[in-house]
Amino acid sequence: MTQQGVRWTVDQVLALAPDAASRKAGSKLGAAGPWSEAGSADEGTVWGLCKGSGSKPYQTVIDLADAAGPAYKCSCPSRKFPCKHALGLLLLWAGEDGAVTAGHPPDWAEQWIKGRRQRAEEKRTTGPSGSPAGSADPEAARRRAERRAVRVTAGATELEQRLADLLRGGLAGAEQAGYGLWEETAARMVDAQAPGLAARVRELGAIPASGPGWPMRLLEECALLHLLDQGWLRREGLPDGLADTVRSRIGLPASADGPTVRDHWLVLAQYDTADVKLTTRRIWLHGAESGRTALLLSYGAAGRAPELTLPVGLALEAEVAAYPGSGQLRAALGEQFAPPAPSAIRPPGMTTAEATARYGKALRDDPWLDSVPVTLDRVVPTPDDDSWQLADADADTALPLTPAARARPGLWRLVALSGGAPVRVFGECGHRGFTPLTAWPEGTGEAVQLC
Repeated sequence: MTQQGVRWTVDQVLALAPDAASRKAGSKLGAAGPWSEAGSADEGTVWGLCKGSGSKPYQTVIDLADAAGPAYKCSCPSRKFPCKHALGLLLLWAGEDGAVTAGHPPDWAEQWIKGRRQRAEEKRTTGPSGSPAGSADPEAARRRAERRAVRVTAGATELEQRLADLLRGGLAGAEQAGYGLWEETAARMVDAQAPGLAARVRELGAIPASGPGWPMRLLEECALLHLLDQGWLRREGLPDGLADTVRSRIGLPASADGPTVRDHWLVLAQYDTADVKLTTRRIWLHGAESGRTALLLSYGAAGRAPELTLPVGLALEAEVAAYPGSGQLRAALGEQFAPPAPSAIRPPGMTTAEATARYGKALRDDPWLDSVPVTLDRVVPTPDDDSWQLADADADTALPLTPAARARPGLWRLVALSGGAPVRVFGECGHRGFTPLTAWPEGTGEAVQLC
């Protein structure tokens, strides 16, 4: 249960904001002025009335004990989760000026909380359609899977022919053909129900004429796509774990049917990536007792943030279940036994040399892996000509930062946090370099989100 005296930091609250505009607007509402009847209860509920432009104040309530992270309800018309009023209320609650007092929730807040928790309990005992879990027709599911496999096989076979035509005609032809060729091929993969292949084809289309060395990059990516095609076409001869990885990379659905692990999970990082159709949220967790690293994925329609939010730097006692596949870290969040709360848990660190070795080892299980999660210990951000790197404070080694990391404001937060002294940094290490996501100063300082 959430204890009345345990409050989040301002950074942890603002990390929940779906975008910069919400962060700014929520910050303005983090004072007592626009709020009335603000209160909280030990079971993890925060509520309040916020004065808006209309005659009636907005009713805002937050469930901090929800198994999928904080849940929000506000009578405002915003489609963002959380809205600025929920962010403002959390900031007010996180303060220590007594503006949010302990009490019993009003009827409108209590009804919503009870409804959510009742539905969560029902979901644990029934399937997604409302029927008892496991009652779906397995034979019908098998037939659907077989039909899809036939379509994917046809798509992979066609893609192999298109790759062969590209290489036979020379890579220079890819620059002349333009992006339309790749988009048409990607559409064919969508028709074949292989979204993973479609996404990789679209990535190929962005490489021609993208700068010096693009033919080599295109050849490398074509080789990886060919390897994935062949993995699917010859999947019957693959080890079970690698075959599951191929299915995942192709884009076939899978269930988190691995053994559940109950642990105290530290929220290492949370960030979103978006395209025109979908927003994908990635949340990295570290298990204090198991030592495992797990990745939670959630999705939102274009223009809307996913609902799953877990504040960086907090820890929650919960179960997670792994998805199938060799080297796959994706997991599903199961039953939660305590809401996120401040914790002294820190992931163990490694050297930059150990980080690159870990990535190389991971490629043996998943050749299509862009990066692996690692925590670097005692590194210092240092400039390197027109770039930046994380230099090992105790050895003559360093990891370059990825171009994306160098373009983010988080780089300057990291430099300021370090001040020339070693820091511990969690991030993703891959063939493009290292992307820092969260950092801790030497000693017992709180986590600082960089993404």
